[in-house]
Amino acid sequence: MLCVSNRVLANLEAERLRKADLTYSEVGHTRADSMPNGYGHLRRSVNLGTGTERFGQASRGVLGWDMHRRAGLQVRASNQQVAEGTVAVVRVGVGFLGLDAPVRVVYVIDEPCRKGFAYGTLQGHPESGEEAFVVELRDDDSVTLTITAFSRPATWLARLGGPLSRVAQSWVLSRYLRAV
Repeated sequence: MLCVSNRVLANLEAERLRKADLTYSEVGHTRADSMPNGYGHLRRSVNLGTGTERFGQASRGVLGWDMHRRAGLQVRASNQQVAEGTVAVVRVGVGFLGLDAPVRVVYVIDEPCRKGFAYGTLQGHPESGEEAFVVELRDDDSVTLTITAFSRPATWLARLGGPLSRVAQSWVLSRYLRAV
């Protein structure tokens, strides 16, 4: 019997997600100064400390899915390290109360002083949109993490949740910021 770690997607599931369409058309708009209309928008930053060592540590945590795991989410990804086209199922909650959120990495930032990525939602995700996670080493030697997102409900459960869905998204975002 083949055992699959909860950190790695089975090949068949990964292939199915790679072929799936994103649930929104504004791919890459988390890079833009203004995000698309018709979505809720979030942008939050936190100072993580100073120096190149802290920058490297934070970058590795973001690009290795550790930020998500430390925030209390389960991640099964096609790659251990984030790369463009990587697919993942991020699980929020546990047991029958948990929700699977399939995503695909739509771009990666790999610059000397900026590292990060964005993923977009796939069919089955409770929301439709994109979320970006960017670590930056600034000129003053400070290190920041900025999370940018636009989304709208994609399932009846998310629509039913109304404002509670936004509260839940903000709560998870706060956990990401603390996790790095």
